[in-house]
Amino acid sequence: MEKNGVDSTGDVSLDNAVKQWLEFDKNSKTAACVRDLVKAGNVDELRKCFGTRMEFGTAGLRAAMGPGVSRMNDLTIIQTTQGFCCYLEKHIEDLKQRGVVIGFDARQHEPSGSTSKHFASLAAAVFISRGVPVHLFSVFTPTPYVPFTVSHLRLCAGIMVTASHNPKQDNGYKVYWENGAQIISPHDKGIASAIMENLEPWAESWDISSASQSELLKDPYEDMHREYLQCVQQHCFHRELNKRSSVKLVHTSVHGVGHVFVQDAFKAFDLRPPYAVEEQKDPDPEFPTVVYPNPEEGAGVLTLSFALADREGASVVLANDPDADRLALAEKQPSGEWRMLSGNELGALLGWWMFQCWKEKQGEKFRASVKDVYMLASTVSSKILRAIALKEGFHFEETLTGFKWMGNRAKQLLDQGKTVLFAFEEAIGYMCSPAVLDKDGVSAAAIAGEMISYLASKNTSVSQQLKAIYDEYGYHITQNSYFICHNQDTIKQLFERLRNYDGENTYPKECRGFAVSSVRDLTTGYDSNQPDLKAVLPTSKSSQMITFSFANGGVATIRTSGTEPKIKYYTELCAAPGNSDVTQLKAELDTLVDAIVENFFQPTKNNLIPRSD
Repeated sequence: MEKNGVDSTGDVSLDNAVKQWLEFDKNSKTAACVRDLVKAGNVDELRKCFGTRMEFGTAGLRAAMGPGVSRMNDLTIIQTTQGFCCYLEKHIEDLKQRGVVIGFDARQHEPSGSTSKHFASLAAAVFISRGVPVHLFSVFTPTPYVPFTVSHLRLCAGIMVTASHNPKQDNGYKVYWENGAQIISPHDKGIASAIMENLEPWAESWDISSASQSELLKDPYEDMHREYLQCVQQHCFHRELNKRSSVKLVHTSVHGVGHVFVQDAFKAFDLRPPYAVEEQKDPDPEFPTVVYPNPEEGAGVLTLSFALADREGASVVLANDPDADRLALAEKQPSGEWRMLSGNELGALLGWWMFQCWKEKQGEKFRASVKDVYMLASTVSSKILRAIALKEGFHFEETLTGFKWMGNRAKQLLDQGKTVLFAFEEAIGYMCSPAVLDKDGVSAAAIAGEMISYLASKNTSVSQQLKAIYDEYGYHITQNSYFICHNQDTIKQLFERLRNYDGENTYPKECRGFAVSSVRDLTTGYDSNQPDLKAVLPTSKSSQMITFSFANGGVATIRTSGTEPKIKYYTELCAAPGNSDVTQLKAELDTLVDAIVENFFQPTKNNLIPRSD
């Protein structure tokens, strides 16, 4: 049976969604795919494509590429950009004078004919159709280049088409506001509403050809690449030492965009160029040598890097994720084994390094200047920066999870005349320069390279320096992991149980012998540490996040992921300076983690899949 030219599925709303899609979609591959599903009567797959529209939030969009409103494709890119453009027209008066920037990574999806570059070109066509100047990068770039360009050229907004470290079938749409930071509320809700008000494609939105000939279209690549490297060089403090250094490093871009940019950043620091992993240095959307293109997953992603380092006699491996906004580091130990540093450990090293370099540069002005210095970290990251700040006299602030919060807070502080030296999150994200108000794996790689060369000149390894930091400021032992969970009811059940542990509106007071000293729930806004029991940090009812502090110095946060079907947990044991019994501290943290998993996760564990490394 056909209804309005479409085989009826028996579901009126689904039939209408399919009908509208076929009216709007001009991509022959995705339109043909939908027609084939209708012809085959594949209702289950149609419901996956059209059942739930992608939700636009503070992280923008991220989903699999393919047809339908739940996927990344030409039509959903146009609809999203039309909504974003209309929202900008409403809120920024000089949009048509200042314009926007659009960048993209190297992803592609053969079945739908989708590429990040094509998505970026469609987004540019939408803005140009409304008379808005567009700075569209002509080649793939690291994600940090988009917020850098927004800030550097004082543009109204930025869009980066990337799925970062997600699996190969995914893509994403990341949005920056005029302040150079990722959007936060209420912009996300406003843009989401504007998208729904502008679903029908404007005629010109499909016209990439005309847009490519427009005087409104500019290619910022050469200028921004040069300007970016000049800004990064301001954080080079040991150029003469760099020139003499014989330290050998290996770098992998994990089939992403980072190779060219990291090589150029090392050159800007006069550092010896790192050896590149040949099999992974060029962009490849198939990611053929790794299961997941994410260095955060552990040593398995770096197998080829370790082999190259062993052949060349290199002591350290640096790795970017595919859009080069994050950085991982591994160091060869005297035993011959490779040690993969956690995001918190590299954060401790880079935070220490940025402060030491700034302090040395200040000289006699240090005491007067340090009161205006800030470092930031997300609430689920190590508290090591807090310990350093307490001893050294600068300010440390905690933000909600995600660089959108750190970027916006950094901008506020900079506008107040403060110095923001460093910000990091445990998920291997580092902001070493306020020129980029987001995590930046390119500048972090060059700055880490200089730190490693400096330490080598003192006959000190990265691991030895990390130990020295903990000896001076107190050991901070962390253990983070996650469970995969596709069932929203299970997630709700887990968190509601924690909020009603011993009766309605009661949280656990202990966890298998570990006394709970305080609880902060950033979903409900409760914080037992505050006089009015109200959390200071912003709250969000749309995401789950509870932090437990324990009497022994342990801290544990349980939260849901904003981009993946995961329940994550982050634990840390903070010891006072002088307590250097690492074996005992690790054993105590292991016992605490076991208790948390058994007591807090147990009733729902049958529906949870543990992380598998």
